[in-house]
Amino acid sequence: MTMRTVDWTALRPRDEEPAVEGLRERKKRILRRRLSDTATEMFMERGFDAVRVAEVAEACGVSEKTVFNYFPTKESLVLDLGEATLNSLRTTLADPDLSPVDAALKILSGELANIMAWLNAQSDPAEAKAMLLRFGMLIRSTPSLRAYQRDTADQQVAVAAKVLAQRAGMSPDDPEPQVAATALLALWPVQFRALRKHLNLARTPEELHDAVSADVQRAAQLIDTGIHSLTSGRRS
Repeated sequence: MTMRTVDWTALRPRDEEPAVEGLRERKKRILRRRLSDTATEMFMERGFDAVRVAEVAEACGVSEKTVFNYFPTKESLVLDLGEATLNSLRTTLADPDLSPVDAALKILSGELANIMAWLNAQSDPAEAKAMLLRFGMLIRSTPSLRAYQRDTADQQVAVAAKVLAQRAGMSPDDPEPQVAATALLALWPVQFRALRKHLNLARTPEELHDAVSADVQRAAQLIDTGIHSLTSGRRS
């Protein structure tokens, strides 16, 4: 199995495809996926800084301007799932039937399920695990990707703080929703690190899923009490 035969699209959120869409919207969605998948393959093969956006455009048969119509920056070509997390935070975190921690765990569980589905879809599990590790290494070893990831995390904290503040009848600038949002979003790097830690230790995708979930649950329990006190009633 080579990177050119990997179905990267399986890592996309499962609800990304709308139930009803026109031909124009479908073509745009498919092209967006192809641009990101092609860029991911090229970056992993040659390194992020060694690949120009013009080369990605050429490989997909479009202009460089078209690429930037879909992705505002080169970094967003490979880190394109942060927007899906933002949308999930706006909707799931606002659900009054879920505690903030349960809402975060629901989003994380869906994202982990996508990764497990991707692993199960690959013909060579060992090579697939190696590719996931290489993808993580690509991000960690590229300063501009790390900076973009931090900026995205800041946006996610801001969105979470706004939703939590609305739930508690506070201002998003109050310290409580700010701290609560920061704690909630800290669960995402916990999941990423747990995935990296257990990737080569677990024998099956099911074991990997359970091990990663257990680590995330431990972290969630640590912050649950404090965040529950925020949403159980407005402070006096």
